[in-house]
Amino acid sequence: MGFELAIFGGNELDADYLDWLVDEQSPTIHRHFSRLWDYYANPRCEVVAGGASERKVSESGRCYVQAQEYGLPSRITGLAHGPQGDVFDSRAVKDVQRKEVVVENDIAWRVNAAADFLFGRPVNVISKAPDGRKRSNIEAIIKALFAANGGLGFFQDMAVLGSVYGFVDCFIRPDPGITERIVSRPSTQRPSLEAVLHFAQAIDLELIEAPRALPVLDEDDYRIVRFYVQHFHQKKNAVTRKNSFLARLLARTGQTSDTRQVVAVTEITSPEHWQRYEDKVLVAEGETPWGFLPVVHIQNIAQPYYYEGTSDVEPLIPLQDELNTRLSDRACRVTFQSFKMYLGRGIDNFENRPVAPGRMWSTDNPDASIEEFGGDAASPSEEAHVSELREALDKTSGITPLAAGLLRDRLGNLTSAAALKVALMGTLARLERKRVTYGEGLVRLNRMVLALLDRTGIFPNEPDERATRLHWASPLPESQRDQLEEARLKLDIGVGRATVLRELGYEVSEEH
Repeated sequence: MGFELAIFGGNELDADYLDWLVDEQSPTIHRHFSRLWDYYANPRCEVVAGGASERKVSESGRCYVQAQEYGLPSRITGLAHGPQGDVFDSRAVKDVQRKEVVVENDIAWRVNAAADFLFGRPVNVISKAPDGRKRSNIEAIIKALFAANGGLGFFQDMAVLGSVYGFVDCFIRPDPGITERIVSRPSTQRPSLEAVLHFAQAIDLELIEAPRALPVLDEDDYRIVRFYVQHFHQKKNAVTRKNSFLARLLARTGQTSDTRQVVAVTEITSPEHWQRYEDKVLVAEGETPWGFLPVVHIQNIAQPYYYEGTSDVEPLIPLQDELNTRLSDRACRVTFQSFKMYLGRGIDNFENRPVAPGRMWSTDNPDASIEEFGGDAASPSEEAHVSELREALDKTSGITPLAAGLLRDRLGNLTSAAALKVALMGTLARLERKRVTYGEGLVRLNRMVLALLDRTGIFPNEPDERATRLHWASPLPESQRDQLEEARLKLDIGVGRATVLRELGYEVSEEH
């Protein structure tokens, strides 16, 4: 079966192009973005029992491999894989012994620290509606919407996905009851605020993983998404009978096999219609009644002329590979040099004589000698190289160990808030860039939700009333006295009392 795209009208979407996206482009995109996620999460996997790679890995006493081993040379891991292969499906290299493998994931804590700086504290949404009561209602609706979708956790998930992949898409999925209101156009009686909040909480904000996103962009403007296509494999709550012999064979060797049914799902959404395919068989379709494409695209850091933004993980991968290589080399050297060894000459039965305090040896051979070698010797060039690699990771990511609370010998420099800001200048500058892209995306999201509620008649509002702005809390620790003093100064220059209270985090029913 093929794609049946007549519902989208004429030549709006070419079936051959869609086949190319799903069959050829999707595996390439999935492989690329999955590699970024693996370097962030660094999952651990046990090797296949009974194989050559299992014997190779077991030599080190650790019967597992990690995702970041993909970037280590074969002379360390003893495993080899192709440029498009997977470290979890590697082959053993002949005559190469697996060394001490050390993986220090310097990527994950930097990504998490960046997410904590961006969404570590609640973000206040402030409406720009002219009417005070309308403004208060809009803020309550937006707050209920985000609270129903996870609250602060939703924003943190958004920050992590965007940081890893370079962008994050949010798909707005209203409750079927809201869609029915658009189609049936109910009476003009306005629901109460409690009913509006209930409808807002029924709107699902789905964060789309980058490996499943296949947007069809306008040929003349890359910023316009004409069709939003998703392609992914979904596991069903059913077990397949296929390959049952293989499943029994894996069970005998102590391995688990996932025999659940899996279907390839393709979803196509346009501003007017939508379709869902399973294994390229059309299973559902309909209209998009709200009149716009319900997708908000957010770049992690703006990148001109590209749909994708700049990933925080991708530029760190070569440095992470080099750091893991040098740490593994150092571990191998320490293993061989951490114990002192002795070379005895002219001493009978020397190999059976214990080396311990208080032991005395004697011999009649005047040429006898004992030579000590081994021991962990200093390696200044190695330490300098590792230190320079960590500094390169700091500069590339913009996140220093200080951002994660590791002070070391920097405590003496942090004598004031200004000194702390200078020490974190790179982190704060990167934070401001992200606040621009994520802030604009959340403002567009708020506008879409309010437009949807207006089209259903649930909460009538005008386009100029849908404008919102975000108030970001300071990522640095501040005293409450300083915050109150700043609030008093704002009141003195004429800033509204309700606005100041919202910025301080207090609930305000309406403007006075």
